[in-house]
Order: sequence, then C-alpha cells, then structure tokens
Amino acid sequence: MRKRPSTSSRMMRLTLSAKSRKLNSALSMSKGNPPEMSPDLERKTTVGIIQTGRLGGSLGVKYGEYPEMFMDLFEGEPFDYVVYPAIEGKLPKHPLECDAWVITGSKHGVYEDFDWIKPLEVFIRKLVASGQPTVGVCFGHQIMAQAMGGKVEKFSGGWCVGRVTYADIANNSEASLLAFHQDQVITPPKNTDVWLTSDFCMHAGLKYSPTCFSLQPHPEHTLPFLVDLINQRRGVQLSVEVADDGLASLAASNDQQQYGLWIAEILKGDRRL
Repeated sequence: MRKRPSTSSRMMRLTLSAKSRKLNSALSMSKGNPPEMSPDLERKTTVGIIQTGRLGGSLGVKYGEYPEMFMDLFEGEPFDYVVYPAIEGKLPKHPLECDAWVITGSKHGVYEDFDWIKPLEVFIRKLVASGQPTVGVCFGHQIMAQAMGGKVEKFSGGWCVGRVTYADIANNSEASLLAFHQDQVITPPKNTDVWLTSDFCMHAGLKYSPTCFSLQPHPEHTLPFLVDLINQRRGVQLSVEVADDGLASLAASNDQQQYGLWIAEILKGDRRL
C-alpha cells in the first residue's frame, strides 16, 4: 500500500532518487505551483501533469493515482513534476509554466457537463499554439481533440479492452499497447495527422505538431493494474466476454516500456514526432 505524502505549495528541482522525486513531486499537488530552480543545480525538465480524474478506491491505493502512474512510467528520467488537478478547477495560468505537459486519463467523458471542462479546453488551445512538448492520453487524447474542434462520443462498436496492436504510421511500425476505453475520437480536428490507428479505433493517435500529440491507449498502465481493473469491471461495466477476451490478450508481449521511453524523449525535447 502506498503511503500518501503531505501537501506543500513548493517543490525544489533536486537531483534525487526516483522515489524521493515522486514524493517531492506530489508535494505540489494541492497548489499546482511550478518548482523553484537553484542556480547551483543541473536544470531538469519540469513536466506539468494535468490531472483530469481520480482512480480512487482499492486500485488508487494499490497503484497510485493517474499522475503517479506517469511518474512510474518515466522512472529514471530527469523530470520534476507539478500536478494540476483540473478536476478541482486548478489549471496552469500559462503554457510556459512548465517545460512539457501530460494530460491524463479519466473515468469521465469529455462531453459531460463539468464546469472544469471548458476552461481546460481554453488552456489546451493555448498549449497547442505554444508548441510546448505535450502528450494527451485516453481522456487527454479526447479532450485535446474536442478542444481543437474534433468530435468525441461513445463508440457504437463497444469497449476496447486489453492488448491492442496499432499501426504506428509515424514510426512506420506496429505498436502493441494496453487500452481500456469506449469513447473515441470519431472526427479528428482539422490540421491534424493520424499517427496511430487500428481497425477498432481509427483515430487512436493524433499529431498537432512535431512536439504536441495524443494517443488513445495507456502506455502508463502496467499489466497487474490492467488485470485488476478488468476483473473489477467484469460483469459490471464490461460484459464477461469482453473482459475475458481482454484478459486473454494480455498474455502476449507489449511495447509499453518502449513507448514510455519514446514519449519521454519528446517531452525532454530530444525527439520530434
């Protein structure tokens, strides 16, 4: 079980162990303040994590919340983190507050009538225009598309659960990634390129610029987490057949770690899409 850190309004950029970095990163969760920089320390990439949902319950206790999953994905990277709980109406004031950005997943739909959705869309439009390295994942993928003029809705074909093989157009390869969603980007925004696609989810990855992109699958999910999530929703939110097919698909290898490293390179400015 994870021990929950206390909150604080500031986080220093320090060269720390991965565990200590995640603790200090979580300290800024309540305020969303960018970390201060000591001139005597090597500069690191500050990643702003825009939190759009809470996992909660036993899964949240066992695996951490959405921001912590990304911190685990980027374990060992020279990143500091500032978490902005958008679901509480706490958003960055400017895209330059952080060096790079991640927009998380959520149980919510982007079409739901929450008072934090529209302000988030306004910030996303500023973010896309700024050119700051940005990745949106699942809900983050969908809210970016909606903010930029695309259409998102529940897919008539139902749920996509488990390991999915996508055509990675950007890298001229295939990608086997973990997915858990029913909502999809049905109509992508103008002036975007589809870089990731499958038969079930045509617009699984969208490129807004060489440094700003999104994807429907979850590179931050681990196999144990997804197994527990599917089992928890089996026969409740998911049909038994869909859940069991999803669980069976997880026996094959995946490219989660590879794509985590690839995304980190873009956030650091070392790679372009």
